[in-house]
Amino acid sequence: MDAAYCSSCKKRVTEPGAVRMACPSCTKETIIRCRDCRHLAVKYLCHGCGFEGPN
Repeated sequence: MDAAYCSSCKKRVTEPGAVRMACPSCTKETIIRCRDCRHLAVKYLCHGCGFEGPN
């Protein structure tokens, strides 16, 4: 991933285990999650539609 920032903690994502995905609700925005936030299930917010995940 190049110059990507986690949608949850806002830190730069450089480590393996990160993921880039379309918002599960609107599919228009890109959600980027670092390995740590994925592991801890930290919430993220889609700035396009307001969807909050995970859960």
